[in-house]
Amino acid sequence: MPLIPEEPQIHESAQGPRVTPAAGRSAQTPRPVPGPRPVAPPRPGRPGPLRPTPPAQRTPRDTAPAAPAAVQIQLIPASADGALDAAEEALDLLLESGRAPGDVLVVTTGAQHPWTAHELSFGEASYWAQHDARDDVFYTDAALASRAAQRPVVVVAVNGGPDDSAALLLARSKAGALVIACGDPQRIGSVLGAGV
Repeated sequence: MPLIPEEPQIHESAQGPRVTPAAGRSAQTPRPVPGPRPVAPPRPGRPGPLRPTPPAQRTPRDTAPAAPAAVQIQLIPASADGALDAAEEALDLLLESGRAPGDVLVVTTGAQHPWTAHELSFGEASYWAQHDARDDVFYTDAALASRAAQRPVVVVAVNGGPDDSAALLLARSKAGALVIACGDPQRIGSVLGAGV
């Protein structure tokens, strides 16, 4: 039978299984290529996950859980009047080095940062919505910082305030990896540790 021009030609060198069908049987279809399986649509009347989830792995009783990584503390010496400016410079360096703005929390121990005062003028709901969005640097003061979520980096300006010790400890608890403390080195060292 001659080939019609629209029909593709199958050459002898084509890859695949060479199976000759037995008399009265049709040829086998090739096996599917192994790989990830598509997720089957859920069956009606059967809520829940499609596949069972593996059991949670447990820590053996004879081993203690791993301690969280220590937070690194950097000190930038500054007077109480210059602590806010030093914190701004530290923030600029962080952002220029590639740190994402949403990774940074700036805390003041005394007077509020001008950004905090400005944003609070629109109401606390708007202020905290910006915090929850985590898409920019968030500024707060020691009085409000307990409500702030943990972020990888906390820059704290020790610019006065009645209880800067508590503010420094709170700032350290809010930091996931790094605290940059701007202020009196002796004061910061006495609160956060001698190794600062």
